[in-house]
Amino acid sequence: MGEEATRVKVMVVEDDPEVSKAIARKLGGEGHDFEMADDPRPVLARLESGESDWDVVLLDVGLPGMSGIDVLHRFRNHGSLASIIMLTGDNSAATATTCMRAGAFYYLTKPFRPYELGAMIESAGRYSTMRRQLAATRRGGDSSESMLVGSSNAMRRMRSALDRLAGQDVSILIQGESGTGKELVARALHERGARRAKRFVALNCGAIPESLIDSELFGHTKGSFTGATGDRPGVFVEADGGTLFLDEIGDMPLGVQSRLLRVLQEGEVRPVGGSGERKVDVRVIAATHVDLTTAVEQGKFRQDLFYRLNVVVIQVPPLRERLDDLPLLAAHFLKKHGGDKPPALSPDALETMTGYAWPGNVRELENSIEHAIALHHGEVIGPDSLPASVARRASTATASAAQENAISEIGELQPLTEAKRKASAAFEKRYLVAAMERAKGSVSEAARLAGLDRTNFRRLLQRHGLDATTFKAG
Repeated sequence: MGEEATRVKVMVVEDDPEVSKAIARKLGGEGHDFEMADDPRPVLARLESGESDWDVVLLDVGLPGMSGIDVLHRFRNHGSLASIIMLTGDNSAATATTCMRAGAFYYLTKPFRPYELGAMIESAGRYSTMRRQLAATRRGGDSSESMLVGSSNAMRRMRSALDRLAGQDVSILIQGESGTGKELVARALHERGARRAKRFVALNCGAIPESLIDSELFGHTKGSFTGATGDRPGVFVEADGGTLFLDEIGDMPLGVQSRLLRVLQEGEVRPVGGSGERKVDVRVIAATHVDLTTAVEQGKFRQDLFYRLNVVVIQVPPLRERLDDLPLLAAHFLKKHGGDKPPALSPDALETMTGYAWPGNVRELENSIEHAIALHHGEVIGPDSLPASVARRASTATASAAQENAISEIGELQPLTEAKRKASAAFEKRYLVAAMERAKGSVSEAARLAGLDRTNFRRLLQRHGLDATTFKAG
């Protein structure tokens, strides 16, 4: 597996030694934490005693002495949030329907391919993570920094940087794509620092007309320009003693940049139309989605201001590079916008969201959750309630071809959920092969073509058993 954060805790209840060995090889190879049992009774005893913390349970239907369906019912009646994947040698629709109605996450028909198991474990693990987070927020476990919560390496590194920098009164530049949550990072720095008792003031420099930005920053006096019907202090004065967050500072006009630099150097502001200056003590945190180094080279941003702001840099990762955190974020937004009893996402909806690139990042995710909540019916949100841009599937021709392949593998019509899963896996593998062939074996280039982070792309290759070295040009 690509990251330690994607580890899943798995309990395998299977009495066939050969099947157990195959599952153990797969889980061990991908770095998951797992336990094996051939008797469900000790497993149920641990469940009842509260000693179970499994994310996923692989449960054989045909266990000796007790039906796997009965064990599944016991898990669900106990309120376990683990995702249960049923293992069965019976590929009939009746068995599939029984498993799904009893509350199974999905089921796998033996013999199954290793990549099928790996993909299912990851999907089930994500679903358990979302359910646990949603349950925690329902109990009041949410916090003002929920959007910064995540187990991905990128988020752990960023939280570590925030902890180190919160107590240091230095200028900080936050870089990241639009919608990644740069203001939230700035608020977290303020709330953890010595200035937290004072105000946090935010100003989007790119959203204010050039004619008014001086007034917004430094204030103005009554009558200094048309429409100035009274004195206004400006954001520097409003944030005196606290923190001023200047978002999208790369969009600030050059003339205003020079006046901002003087305030930062002298610690004094003069309102528009005013004759006197006022001392201010403000910690400035700036943010931008553009490359300020390039802007300096192009003459669009002052070099001296850049050095003044660029004392410490925090990089906020895009959502596509931390998809492991998507279940946590989804649960946060479900609670935020779903009322007292927020709905949950169905497994298919969560998988659809995980397969999307999220060009609008966390902001787009929040908007999509709001959209889904508004359109859904019942207690669960399905893929059909997601925005069209997120839920868009492969073309009808591609889907039909993949479905035909899935049907031909067993010679008969499969249950819908099984057919959809196999079609999706087959399409994903063909896509990876095409990307690697076009990139002549370069994982970095193939990941770029696919619009994915290299770590996630390598994980997909591993999931489908594809060796990158076999695509190298001879």
